[in-house]
Amino acid sequence: MTDAINIPETETSATGRKIMDELMGSGYVAAKDAKRNSFNDEIQRYSEEVCFGRVWSREGIDRKLRSIINVAMLTALNRPNQLRHHLEGAVNNGATADELKEVLLQTAVYCGLPAAGEAFRIAEEVLSEHDLID
Repeated sequence: MTDAINIPETETSATGRKIMDELMGSGYVAAKDAKRNSFNDEIQRYSEEVCFGRVWSREGIDRKLRSIINVAMLTALNRPNQLRHHLEGAVNNGATADELKEVLLQTAVYCGLPAAGEAFRIAEEVLSEHDLID
């Protein structure tokens, strides 16, 4: 739990935490903090500071494109749990159901049908939850 460990907040981690809440939805960081402990603290801090505080905060490409890239990479790596989170982020960042469908069709060619088929299943659940498909 968060009150059981000391979480010093740097400017970079504060930026990362803000971006995670914007990307994944309000309450995402609080839910992660509720599961934080002395074992997972360092990987949580790494995610906040490096992934979100340093890379996601860069201006070279917009968040929608970053999300779409992540959807493609996580499909290729067959990481369904992370894919679900980043599909949520892609929707929050303005990716449409049609854009996500095209990205996943592209992954079928280059990553294989089993990986893309699983990604389609997860995307269909996420998009249905957001009332973006019938």
